[in-house]
Amino acid sequence: MRVPVNTFKAGLASKEPRYGLFVGLPGTSNAEILGAAGFDWLIIDHEHAPFELADILCYLQALAPYAVAPIVRPVDHNPALLKKLLDIGVQTLVVPMVDDAAQAAALVSALRYPPQGNRGLGASLARAARWGQVDDYLHTANAQICLIVQAESVAAINNLDDILAVDGVDGVFIGPSDLSASMGYVGKPEHPDVVETISAALQAISAAGKCAGVLSINLDMAAHYQSCGANFIGVGVDTLLLGNSAAQLATTVAKGIES
Repeated sequence: MRVPVNTFKAGLASKEPRYGLFVGLPGTSNAEILGAAGFDWLIIDHEHAPFELADILCYLQALAPYAVAPIVRPVDHNPALLKKLLDIGVQTLVVPMVDDAAQAAALVSALRYPPQGNRGLGASLARAARWGQVDDYLHTANAQICLIVQAESVAAINNLDDILAVDGVDGVFIGPSDLSASMGYVGKPEHPDVVETISAALQAISAAGKCAGVLSINLDMAAHYQSCGANFIGVGVDTLLLGNSAAQLATTVAKGIES
C-alpha cells in the first residue's frame, strides 16, 4: 500500500483556478452534502469553528469517497496539534497568522519527518499511514504535504517576499478580513486600499510560482483577484450559505405564497 497522493498539491502546477468553501458546521451529513456539491476543495475551519480533532477525523472519513480535496485550517502553529492532524490523514493545511519567514520555516519543519523536519514518528498509530500498512510511509509522506500560510497582517505583507522564499511553503493565502483590520479598516475588506494591497500581494505570490489564495464571497471581486493571479479562491462559507438561504426563504413565504 502506498501513501495517498495529494491531488490538490499535484494540481497546483497547472495554475488553473480551484474554488472552494470554508466549512464551519461539524457533522458527517454536512460533510457529505458539501462533498457532493462539486467544489474543488473544502477548508475544515478548526481556527474559528467548533471543530475538535475527532470532528475533523469524522469529516475526513465522510469526505473520503468524494473527489473534493479536504484542507484543514488549524487554530494555531502548535507543532503537537499539527502532528496529530497529519497523523489522522490531513495532507494540506492553511495555517493562519504567519507574519514572517521564521514562522513559515518553523511550520515547514513541524510538518515534515527528519531530516527535512522534526515531525514525531508514530506511523503504527496513524490513520495517514493506514496504521503502519503504507509501504515506506516515513520516507514518502513528506512529498505529499502541502503547506499554505496565511498572510493577514501588515507585517506579513511587508515580509511577503521573505515568506515566499522559504523552501517548503507551497502557497500563501491572503485573509482579507484580518488584513483589513490590520490596515485600520475593520470590517471593510473591500476598501480600495485593502483591495490594492491584496491585488499586489497576489501578483507577487503568483510571480514567485507559488499557490496564490484568497477568500471572496463577492464573485465580482473574486474574478478580479483571479485576474491578479489567484488560483486558490474561497467563494463561500457554509454557515453563510445556510443562513442566507434560510432567511431568504423565510422572507419570501412571510410575504405570502401565491397559489
